[in-house]
Amino acid sequence: MLKVGICGLKYRQQLYKTLDVAELQDTFYNMPDPENLKKLRQEAPPDFEFTIKVFQALTHPRSSPTWRRMKTKLEGNLDNYGYLKPTEENFRIWDEFYKRTRVLNAKIYVFQTPASMPADDKAFRWVIDFFKSIKKNGIIIGWEPRGAWCEKKELLQKVLEECDIIHVVDPFRRLPYRESKIIYFRLHGIGPGETNYSYRYTDEDLVKLSDIVKSYLRKGCDVYVLFNNIYMFQDAQRFKQIMKQESATG
Repeated sequence: MLKVGICGLKYRQQLYKTLDVAELQDTFYNMPDPENLKKLRQEAPPDFEFTIKVFQALTHPRSSPTWRRMKTKLEGNLDNYGYLKPTEENFRIWDEFYKRTRVLNAKIYVFQTPASMPADDKAFRWVIDFFKSIKKNGIIIGWEPRGAWCEKKELLQKVLEECDIIHVVDPFRRLPYRESKIIYFRLHGIGPGETNYSYRYTDEDLVKLSDIVKSYLRKGCDVYVLFNNIYMFQDAQRFKQIMKQESATG
């Protein structure tokens, strides 16, 4: 199974008609309103899928620039939030976040941690304890680490295996360190660094992406391809068309 979509809800009605999945981004900046999510689920076609980018208080520390957009009031010690720390504050906010988002019936939750997150033995224990302790209730957890974690392949593989979570990656930068039933790609543009949001994918890029995707489809994996650049909607439509054409020609 292949599902192609975008990160966000740009061109919502066209999105529902032409693509397969959307990863919610507003859920990252603030705790979501369940009523708004309920309306979102009701307006979308039954077979349209939503995935969820989790609230930044779980993944990013209070020093993160993205906290400036946060309107949610947090309780407890603010230094205990973020970096997937196994703290009372993080566990409490996860329980509340999960409760609020269940109305979407989303099966995939994406945790994206910043490049500033340490990748040492202490942080390794944080992540293991956090992912093993949170209530999952049948959902699939994906983790997209940035920074030093991407260079600690063996350490990251241990987390992915021990916690049974999927490695979310941009396939133009790296492939998953752990292959699982579900492959989840987030595409942030090609260029130096982890992101280049202003990049528009070429036909050659998309053909290369199709080769990568097909290699996992042949293994029986379900593949999600989520574009996350300025031209995400157009690029996603073009990629889906390329996949259809290649499928038709064998």
